[in-house]
Amino acid sequence: MENGKKIPYIRAQKNRNGGRHRAFPEIERMTDMDFLELAKSRYSERFFDPRPIEQEKLDRILEAGRVVPTACNYQPQHFYLIRNEEAMAKLKKVTPFHYNAPMMILVCYDARKVWTNSGDRYYRNYNSGEQDASIAATTMMYEAEEQGIHTIWIRGFDSKTVVDTFGLPENMIPVMMLGLGYPNDRAAANPWHYRREPLESFVTEL
Repeated sequence: MENGKKIPYIRAQKNRNGGRHRAFPEIERMTDMDFLELAKSRYSERFFDPRPIEQEKLDRILEAGRVVPTACNYQPQHFYLIRNEEAMAKLKKVTPFHYNAPMMILVCYDARKVWTNSGDRYYRNYNSGEQDASIAATTMMYEAEEQGIHTIWIRGFDSKTVVDTFGLPENMIPVMMLGLGYPNDRAAANPWHYRREPLESFVTEL
């Protein structure tokens, strides 16, 4: 609803050039691909084109990470952008798994803002930080895919080295890095990407 007026739900159709038609200009962009199709088409990219990501698209990706649900809505997620020459040089010192992506988002959580469950007898002193940051990272990953930007989820690094190298505050805990960029002409999913166990192997009714 906008200005007291209901806005009809309309799916916009993408054209071949990645553009879109809006029947109503006030409606945010919606594509003809549903979420399940998007999730199935996305794969981990290892061959990136060096061209930068447009700021408008990056802003949408970051906004997707901002609005995610978090435990008690404490919102501990924090995103560090790694894209200038100096930051990229540091990145290549902390992980070999950068794949020459033109930018990385280092996803952390603020340990001062997490929900905790001290009564959990299995996960002692459980806190929601990694969970909340992972929700944010996953949502950004799929928003990037929707924007035509490929991604790769990276956890091949030592957290202490990352903190020290980038001079992060001690309350910021690294969770993962999200490599982003446009695919180059070598881009393709690894063959094992499409090997999926059947649904029944994931689901048990109690």
